[in-house]
Amino acid sequence: MRAENKRNRRGFTLIELMVVLIILALLATIIVPNVVGKSDDAKATAAKANIASIEGLLDQYYLDLGAYPTTEEGLQALSKAPEGTEGKWKGPYAKKPIPADPWGNAYHYESPGSHGANRYEVWSLGSDNQEGGDGYAADVVSWVDEDAAPGS
Repeated sequence: MRAENKRNRRGFTLIELMVVLIILALLATIIVPNVVGKSDDAKATAAKANIASIEGLLDQYYLDLGAYPTTEEGLQALSKAPEGTEGKWKGPYAKKPIPADPWGNAYHYESPGSHGANRYEVWSLGSDNQEGGDGYAADVVSWVDEDAAPGS
């Protein structure tokens, strides 16, 4: 009886293994290109969300003090009271330190802003940590870019 079981059991043939490998390779060529760019998209989306959150914290600061933090005070004013704000400052507005952008760099802050009528500006320099850039290296900013093409 054992001899019959050994004859009836067989492994995969080389052709069956090749077919499975070809199917896996085809799936990889379809899936990998669609997944690779998603990480960069997610980082840009996270930077936009972080900037929107920082803007909300800045607005809370403004409601209490009647002014936004100066460029010199920076975003640290959301976590620690700047000098001369005793009695007005009701923070910390940011319960945790302002995080780095998704590429590991600090967010930039300027008040008053230099792009139009902005009272302040918050931005990330993108994946290349350089001003300007295209695609995933583009800056993520809190202001509306007047030079950008509609819908971009």
